Amino acid sequence: MLHVINSRLVYFAISGVLFFLSLLAIFIFPLNLGIDMTWGTQSEFRYDTYQIDLESISQIVDTEKQVFNTEKNTINTVNAYKITWERSFVVEVGFVGNDNVEQLEKDKVAFRDNIESLLGELWDISLSGYTNIGASFWDYIKDTARITLIIAIIAIALYIAYAFSGAVSGISSTTFAIVTIITLFHDVFISTGLYIATSTIFPEFQIDTFFITALLTILGYSINDTIVIFDRIRSNLQAFGGKGKKLDEIINISVNQSLTRSIYTSATLGFVLFCILVFGPESIAGFTLAMIYGTVVGTFSSIFIASPLLYEINKDKELKVYEKKEVSADDKMVV
Repeated sequence: MLHVINSRLVYFAISGVLFFLSLLAIFIFPLNLGIDMTWGTQSEFRYDTYQIDLESISQIVDTEKQVFNTEKNTINTVNAYKITWERSFVVEVGFVGNDNVEQLEKDKVAFRDNIESLLGELWDISLSGYTNIGASFWDYIKDTARITLIIAIIAIALYIAYAFSGAVSGISSTTFAIVTIITLFHDVFISTGLYIATSTIFPEFQIDTFFITALLTILGYSINDTIVIFDRIRSNLQAFGGKGKKLDEIINISVNQSLTRSIYTSATLGFVLFCILVFGPESIAGFTLAMIYGTVVGTFSSIFIASPLLYEINKDKELKVYEKKEVSADDKMVV
C-alpha cells in the first residue's frame, strides 16, 4: 500500500523544487512568444513550383532576420511552414514592440518585402495574404488569458465548496476548495515553467493562443483527477469517520483505491498526446507539449499533493460519525 501521508514531506519537497525552477524559468528565461502574443505579421505565399524547399526558405528567413536585427533589432522570432494540401507556405514574424509604433509598422512592411524579393529570386511565388497583429490585440490576448485562468480556478473552487458542503462530518467543505485552488495554481504554474524552459531550447514551441488554451484544458483535466480522489475520501470519511480510523488512514485508503484508475487514465492520455506530438501537425505541437506537462504534473499533484494538503489542514480536527440527511426535493445535488 502507498502511504502518501507518511511521505508527504518528500512530495512537498519535490513540488517545491519544481515550483522554484519554474519561477526561475518564467522570470529569467526569455519568452519565445508567437506572433499572436507580439506585434507580429503573417505572410502567405503561393507558388507554382511542384517542389519547394521549406528548409531553404527557413534559412533565408532566419538569415534575413539576423541582417535586419543588425540595424533594427526589432524581430523576436521567425517561423516558416507549409499549408497542408495547398501550394502555399506561411512566414510568421514576431516583432518586439517599442514606443515608435509608426516606425515599427514600416519595419514590418520592409521585412515582408525583403523576404518576398529574396524568395522570388529562387521560386515563382506571389504574396497571397498578409496579417498584421497590432498592439491592441496583443494586450487583449494577455489580459484575457490572465482573467480567464483566475476566473476558472475560483469558479472551480466555489463549486467544490458547494458540492462537498454538508457531505462530510468534522471537516469543512471549504478546505477542499482551498486545496483545489492551491493544486490548480500549482499545476498551471509548473506546466508553464517547464514549457518556457523547453521553448528556450526548442524555439518551435512558442507561447501563443494554443498554449493558453492548453493551460485552460489542464485545469479541466487536473480537477477531474483530483475530484475523483476527493470523492473517494468523502465516501470513506462517511463510512469510517468517528469509528476508530484516523484521518491519515482514511486518506491513504482512499488514495490507494483511486491510484490504479488515476495512473491508467493519465498513461492513456499521455500516450495519445505523445503520438500527436510526434506524428501530428506542427501547428498544435505547442498545445500538445503543454498538455503532456500538464497531464504529468496534474496526476502528481492529484495523488501526492492534494490529499496530503487536505490532511495538513485538517489533521487536528476531530472526525465525527456521519449522519445522513433525509432526502427531499429541496436537497441540492453533490458530485
